[in-house]
Amino acid sequence: MASSHSSSPQSIGHSQLDLASYLSPAILDTPEDRHQNSGDEHSKPRAEIETDTATERAHEEDALPIEVARRAEYVGFLHRAPFATEAYALGFVTGAREDCRIQDSNIRNVDVPILMLDNDFNRPDLERYLTRFREVEPEIGVVGDARTPEEAHTFVNAARDLKSDYSDATLIIVPKCREAIDIVANADVPGKPLVLGYAMGRSDIKAWNFSDIANWRGHRVHLLGASPTKQWRVIQELTQPNLTGDPPANIIGLDWNGPQGIAYKGESWTREGWQNADFLTIRETVRQSLREMRAFWEERGVWPAEGTTPIERFGHAVKEPDDPIWAANGGDLADPDPLGSPDEWAELVDYADEDGPYPIEQAIVVTYEDGRTLAYRTQTERDYVEYHEGLWAKVVDERA
Repeated sequence: MASSHSSSPQSIGHSQLDLASYLSPAILDTPEDRHQNSGDEHSKPRAEIETDTATERAHEEDALPIEVARRAEYVGFLHRAPFATEAYALGFVTGAREDCRIQDSNIRNVDVPILMLDNDFNRPDLERYLTRFREVEPEIGVVGDARTPEEAHTFVNAARDLKSDYSDATLIIVPKCREAIDIVANADVPGKPLVLGYAMGRSDIKAWNFSDIANWRGHRVHLLGASPTKQWRVIQELTQPNLTGDPPANIIGLDWNGPQGIAYKGESWTREGWQNADFLTIRETVRQSLREMRAFWEERGVWPAEGTTPIERFGHAVKEPDDPIWAANGGDLADPDPLGSPDEWAELVDYADEDGPYPIEQAIVVTYEDGRTLAYRTQTERDYVEYHEGLWAKVVDERA
């Protein structure tokens, strides 16, 4: 879902359309105006006109305020460690495709959750996706891309099946044809309603290739791919007042993993555009881009409300000791041991690799009954300290 580094006319084509290309004629102000301008002496009776107007007023009252419509529930960054580790620490939702992993299982003190499960739209396999969904039980799932009405019904049925067990899950189906928008938006499923995936980024079929912006308004929407500046243009079009009084779309979420690929070309994304980052490591470059992305969305009221990001709800992916030292020798967590490291430790941590894993990420971190949390490089060092401190059999939590 990462977007290309260079922008193209096609990637923002729908925002350049003439307003008249997707807006209907303006609604007349009053029932009397409609009656007088109809040119038909057999126009609707006043009672029917008043009923229509009441319906329109109720529709307007149900519409979300713009600031609420634009406030996302989550912002996703789907990639592997260590980039996922950085994203999670900054409040992003982390995840992967159903055929991929975050690749942190070999790092002792890193546990980045798969909170969003994407699908491989180039090689879709619904059964594989559903199996993987039930294995990892993510909060958010992109079930599939519906290129035909028939595929839309298939994905809706699959989502309905998942909803029977995961009613609170946010399930996204990506329309790739006009009919699919209505099929997904109007689907009756348990729990939270389905979300429309607005295809941007590297998608083979973009949302504006088959639809007008008005088709998406009034629905729950997730923006798939493309840089924040491009996504912001779409968010504005989906939510700002228009001449026909269409309700704003409810921006449920968005995601983009573009900074990782471009980091290898020596550039980071900033609020002022792409900038040179040759002086940074790849991991530092991605971290800088993620910080800028978060600041960009915070400035525009799109970043999720305080207290709702994954790190605020679940805690840190990298467990920290009380003090930034090794319990066995008092050495600084971040510095190589001047007296030499155990062979086991040398195999786990390469100090010459500035992208990590960082020493703390390969540490054994243990919390004890007395409230202390200590960090060790090896099990031998842990055994030594626990024996002399009388901490055996007093473990409350550990990453080992």
